Amino acid sequence: MTDLFTALRTPVALAEHAQVLPGFAADLADALHTAILEISATAPFRRMVTQRGHAMSVAMTSSGSAGWVSDRSGYRYTPADPETGAPWPAMPELFRKLAQAGAATSGFVDFAPDTCLINRYDPGAKMGLHQDRDEADFAQPIVSISLGLPAVFVFGGLTRTGPTRKVTLYSGDVVVWGGASRLAFHGIDALKPGTDPLCGPHRYNLTFRKAL
Repeated sequence: MTDLFTALRTPVALAEHAQVLPGFAADLADALHTAILEISATAPFRRMVTQRGHAMSVAMTSSGSAGWVSDRSGYRYTPADPETGAPWPAMPELFRKLAQAGAATSGFVDFAPDTCLINRYDPGAKMGLHQDRDEADFAQPIVSISLGLPAVFVFGGLTRTGPTRKVTLYSGDVVVWGGASRLAFHGIDALKPGTDPLCGPHRYNLTFRKAL
């Protein structure tokens, strides 16, 4: 592992096999932001709808071998962007290496992400408690990178109604969960207004998974 991926502060445990790596990606914020803009120029951010037809408050796009989509047919991964019919943009090597470094730091040394879901939060946007369970292999962890405005991350257990823990995530923070916590419910409270020096009024969340 290179110095670029060295955690700046002590990891914060959330649960078994789940932790926050504070500032882990902070030195790469500019490069990550540039890559996000390049990806979204090809596969624009969009507010997808749930199975019940409700528009999500979070705007999304993807890169990699597959992208996560939601519509009235359900939640799934597709090899092509349904809005353009073209393959999703390739995952930048920076993304892949950073996700693998974060996973390895948390004890998941064989992480092989094939997709990166990119969420853009504007003020008021939020993500309700949910599980990431559309992937084929739950032995692989989830790696999540925050960029831009701070947000309150809610991390629970294996039931929606169980106790939760809240932690504020700042730009450059990385969260990794897998193993016993792989199917933990998690979400984001409504984003508060603000201006980030790099991302302006936005928060970006890059979530890496082994989808296929």
